[in-house]
Amino acid sequence: MKVHSTAIVDPRARIAPDVEIGPYAVVGPDVEIGAECSLGAHAVVTGHTRLGRGNRIFPFASIGQPPQDKKHRGEPTRLEIGDDNTIREFCTFNCGTVQDAGVTRVGDDNWFMAYVHLAHDCQVGSHTVFANGATLGGHVHIGDYVILGGFTAVHQFGRIGAHSFIGGGTMVWHDVPPYMTISGNPAKAYGLNAEGLRRRGFAASTITRLSRAYKTLYRSGMTLEEAKEALARQANECPELMIMVDFLSSSTRGIVR
Repeated sequence: MKVHSTAIVDPRARIAPDVEIGPYAVVGPDVEIGAECSLGAHAVVTGHTRLGRGNRIFPFASIGQPPQDKKHRGEPTRLEIGDDNTIREFCTFNCGTVQDAGVTRVGDDNWFMAYVHLAHDCQVGSHTVFANGATLGGHVHIGDYVILGGFTAVHQFGRIGAHSFIGGGTMVWHDVPPYMTISGNPAKAYGLNAEGLRRRGFAASTITRLSRAYKTLYRSGMTLEEAKEALARQANECPELMIMVDFLSSSTRGIVR
């Protein structure tokens, strides 16, 4: 383990032997850090926090602090981060609360740019990109391959479906179905995230069917219930649509529409 002489590392922390810890970094007693991780200068990792393999924490990031929730009374809630995530300068990731599952969770291969904030109990999937200043309120769920533009803010308890693209500066008050392109304040749907789907290898025929689904949901004039029924029928020809059907069925906040 390569630890700078000015770093403060609690001897009770469980740290893989090849981890690098930079100047003035702080690691708390209940922290677990997996192999091939690095902590930059002045980074702080505390609380009941687990980092998987290959994570890079840049200078001045704050990982695992207590939730910003007045109901929190010091309960031992957790933060769990998967593998191969990049967490840039001044990011703040908080632990969960007992009012939810008690854990804030991040998947694998995510790219968090500077000043990103993940509030308590957020659940972030894998392969996402959060641009500078993107902020999640508490209890937010983010699907795989989501991209949040700079200074995007997501209201507490909101959900953003997989493969969605959210434009910079967007205020997201309601749920965002999978595959959408959303932007504005208030947020509005502007089409299918077709370019993102092409880059991820979706077949042209699948993108065509997903585009039809977008038009059904947003351009047909149907009520939401009518659109949900139509999408369920379309999913018989396009299995990729099932995640949208399931998402719409479980939404409790309403969708950006």
